[in-house]
Amino acid sequence: MRVWIDLTNSPHVLVMRPLIDVMRADGHHVEVTARDFAQTLQLCERLGIDHTAIGSHAGSSRLRKAGRLASRSRALRRWARHRHFDVALGHASNDVMVAAKLLGIPSATAFDYEWATVQHNVNCRLARVVVVPDAIPPQRLDRYGARGKLRRYPGLKEEYYLADFEPDAAVLDELALDPSEPIAVVRTPPDRSLYHRHESPVFPRVLERLRDRAQTVVLPRTDRQRAELAELAVGGGAAGPRLIVPERAIDAQSLIAYSDLVISGGGTMNREAVALGVPVFTTFEGRLGAVDEQLLAKGRLHRLGDPDRIEVVKRTDPAADRIRRNPRDIAAMLLSAAK
Repeated sequence: MRVWIDLTNSPHVLVMRPLIDVMRADGHHVEVTARDFAQTLQLCERLGIDHTAIGSHAGSSRLRKAGRLASRSRALRRWARHRHFDVALGHASNDVMVAAKLLGIPSATAFDYEWATVQHNVNCRLARVVVVPDAIPPQRLDRYGARGKLRRYPGLKEEYYLADFEPDAAVLDELALDPSEPIAVVRTPPDRSLYHRHESPVFPRVLERLRDRAQTVVLPRTDRQRAELAELAVGGGAAGPRLIVPERAIDAQSLIAYSDLVISGGGTMNREAVALGVPVFTTFEGRLGAVDEQLLAKGRLHRLGDPDRIEVVKRTDPAADRIRRNPRDIAAMLLSAAK
C-alpha cells in the first residue's frame, strides 16, 4: 500500500514515528510531508524521518489560518497528484484531509483532544476513519461528523509511541544538567492555538518559583515565546544560571524521564510524563478533554493551584511501572481507511 503521512506540529512527529516504522516493516511504501512550525522539521531530522517540507504556520489570526489552510492544501495536492497514494493520514492535520479529498484519496485522522472545534469540523467530516482514545465519549464527536467513523484505542497515545523508548543520558550533558540536583521541565502554553487563545498568567510565576529551586529547562513553542522568556529571566539573560532554554529541538522524552517535575500548558508533554512515571502538573486553562479528565480523576495528573507553593523533590524511587502498548494497533486502525 502507498501511504501518505502529513505532519503539521512537533508532537505529530513523535506520534507518527513508530507508526511509520511498523508500516514500512509490514511492506507499505510511506512518504511524509511536514509543515515548518515549532520544532516539526528539526524533529524529523533528529529522528531520521525523510520528509518533504511544504508550507508554514499562519499565526493566530483565524482569517490567516483559513487562507493558509487553502494555500497549503493546494500545495499538498500538487505534490501528491502523481504519486498514486492509497491512503492519506494525519494527526488532526486539516491540510492533508482537504488535499486528499480533492484527489479522491481515502483518509484517516487521529487526535486525543475533542474540543478543537474548528479543526475537527474539518478533519472529521473529510476523513473516512477517525482514531481516538476510548476515554473520549463518542457522543462528543457526533457534532463533528464522526458518527460511524470511529476507531477507539485503550490508554494514552503516548503509551504506544513510547513503547520502545529508553532514556538517553546524553541529554543531560547536552544541557549541562547535574543529575544529582533537582531538574524541572516546563513547556510553554499553546497560546497560538485556536482552542487556547488567552495566555496563561500563571506561567511567569511558575518560572520565578522554579528557577531558585531547580535546574529548570523551559521548552518554548515559538520564536516569540523564546523572546518573551528572555524578558522574564533576571540576573542571567535568556539562560540564567538555573534557567535553560534550548536553542534547538532536543530529546525531550529523555529529559522528562530524568526530571523530577514536569509542568506544561499543553497536553502531549503532560501525558508523556504520566506515561514515564514522572510527577506532572498542568497549567492548561482551556476546556479539559476527556483524557485529561480521566488522568486527573485517577491522580496521575495534577492541576497547578498556587505557583508559590511549588516544590521540587529529587526522585529517589524508580519510575512507576510503564504501560507499553503496540503501535501496530493504531497503525491498523488508520490504514483501515483504505479498505
